[in-house]
Parts: sequence; C-alpha cells; structure tokens
Amino acid sequence: MERLRKKLILMLIGLLLLTSCAPSFDNSEEDVVKKNQGETNQETAIIPSYSLSDENYRVLLPYKLGKARGVIVNQLFNRLDIDELEEGLKRHSKDAFDPDKYYFQEGQYLTEDIVYDWLSSSNPKEEGNQGLNPPLSENATKEEHQENPRYLSHILEQNYLLKTSEDRIVLGGVSVALAMKSVYQFQTEIGGPYYYEKISKKEMLSKGQEIAQKIVERMRQMDGLSKVPIMVSLYREEAADSLVPGNFVAKTVVSEGSSSIGDWEEINEKHVLFPSDEASENYKEDANNLTIFEEDVAKYFPNYTSVIGKGFYVNDELQRLTIEIPIQFNGKAEVIGFTQYVYGLVVEGFQPHYDLEINITSGDNRQESLITREAGEEEPQVHIYH
Repeated sequence: MERLRKKLILMLIGLLLLTSCAPSFDNSEEDVVKKNQGETNQETAIIPSYSLSDENYRVLLPYKLGKARGVIVNQLFNRLDIDELEEGLKRHSKDAFDPDKYYFQEGQYLTEDIVYDWLSSSNPKEEGNQGLNPPLSENATKEEHQENPRYLSHILEQNYLLKTSEDRIVLGGVSVALAMKSVYQFQTEIGGPYYYEKISKKEMLSKGQEIAQKIVERMRQMDGLSKVPIMVSLYREEAADSLVPGNFVAKTVVSEGSSSIGDWEEINEKHVLFPSDEASENYKEDANNLTIFEEDVAKYFPNYTSVIGKGFYVNDELQRLTIEIPIQFNGKAEVIGFTQYVYGLVVEGFQPHYDLEINITSGDNRQESLITREAGEEEPQVHIYH
C-alpha cells in the first residue's frame, strides 16, 4: 500500500508539472456571421478565441482550403520554395494586415482555372484573360524559348478578414505572391534534352512588376475585390535542387479602390546554406562560428559525420539558424550525453540575438533530440525523444 501511495504521489507531481508547463488555451469559441463572396449568401463561421502566439493569425472555422490549392505543387519544383512562398507571404502580410485585427483565410477568389489560364503562354479559355507569360507555340525553337522565357511560375493568394461591429466577417484585404523563375528549364521536343536559361534578378524584377500591374487590374474586375487593399509581393525561386529556398525581393500595397501600383519596397532577405562558398564569402563570421562548432563536436564524438546549417537573414542580420546533426548512436545514454555536450556548446558559442534550432538525428533520419532557443533568451530548451 505504501509503495502504491508513493507511486500515485509521483504521478500527481508529474501531472502538475506537465499542466504548469503546458500552454493554457482558452477553448471558448465565438459564433459569428461570415459574409460570403456573394452579397446575398451568408454562412455561420467560428472564430477561435486563441492563437498559438501574438504573431500568428487566427483562422475561421470550419477551415476553407484555397480555391487554387493544388496548383502550387505542379508549378514549383522545390518543396522548400513551396513552404517559403506560403509562410513568407503570411509573414510579409503582417505589415499590411495586423494579426491583432485580421483573420487569415486561404485564397477564395483566384480559382484553379484562373491561375492556370494566367500562367499559360497561350490563349485562355475566356477572352480577356490572356496568359501572363510570353506567348510560345508548341513547336517553339530553342532560340524562341530563350527570347521568351516563362518568367511566372505561380500566383499565390491569401485573404485577410475583419470583424465588423455588427458581428459580421468581411474581406479586409488580399495578399498575392508572384513566384518568379531564376532559371527557366525547357524542352523543344518531348523526350529531348532539357535546356536551362538563367534569368537575372534585374530582368525578373522588371517582368514581375509588369505582370503584377496586370494582375491587380484583373482582380479589381472580380466580384468582391473592387475596393479592398491588395498587397503584392515578388518571390525569386531557387533552383530545383537547391537545399535552401528562394527569397522575397519586393512588395507593394495597392490602396483601397485603386488599380495602379505605385512604388515598390525592396526586400533584403536571404536563405544561406552552411557550409557553402556563399556563406564563406558573404557571411564569414557565422561561417567561422559553425566551423568551430563542428570541430568541437568532432573532437569528442567519433561517430559524428557533419553539420548542415541553414541561416535566414533580413537586411544582412541573422534572424534564424537551423542546424542538422546526423550521428550514429549506440544507445539512449549516448544520445543524452551528446545532447548535453551540444547544449554547452550552444550556451558558450552562439549569440542570443536570433532564433536557434538544432536537430540531432540518427542514421535512419530519426529525430533523437531537439535544442531550441528563441531570440533574446539565454537558456536553450531541450527535448529528448523516447
């Protein structure tokens, strides 16, 4: 009996620790009337009373998938570009649509058919919606492809909603990202060789801004989009085999009711792979820091293989660093020892002004432990998987 009593006490203490450390979510939900795209149709929606953080948008329930949801995976060849385009557009939308006031919804206006028509290099199904890429015939020659590359890969739409004093939800703004190629890959015949044509950033920006103006004009003709602010951003893709995604390079906000794009704001963002020639040349301090970290790990763990780092920079300042450490382990004790050692290296060797994430994995790509530290924090958080 005494043994059982002690066991129950320990279980209770463990439960208290778990509940005290876990985030507290208020699960109450609020029913509202959501205005649909048509002026006469309305539907009931739910706004959750919580979000994961103050920086995240709340979403309406039931969740609505975008009307062109499946198009992106057919247009962007690098999965990293897909993720960055979606999350990056949401990140940049915060400057125009405050998460404290706006709710997020996937795009409901640019349908799959519309996006494919606008991306095409030929005549559209509907008159007036010509493809936004240079026209090319099916039998276009290599020279014709080189002179008329497909600049535009994808158009991503996101909606930002507002709650009115009458407890209705209305569209408050729209964000659009144009995914632009840095390399144009093409064939002149089925089964023939692939050719690759590089597109300079200057040329991409010029064409992207030209295409953006046409898209805004077309969106203003759509039911429900004639007056709302529209944020437009340009995203430069990376090569299909790149280990880091591309970058947003410019954005602008078209004011309520306007169809004309004014000045563009330059975006200085960069995803950098460590080790790489670019990292060694342009981000020497961080590259050296990771080299020292790798050498310290190798000194004491012979099973160690390599360190792969990915840094995200804004205005040449490191904002987030993600490190992958694959290693062969012979048991859980070794995982714990290695994680403790890396923890010490983090505290001693990494500055706290950026977000840090270290993933320690075994040879079969299994996650063994995780070390994270948010910008501004001194002590990292550690989780060892069972």
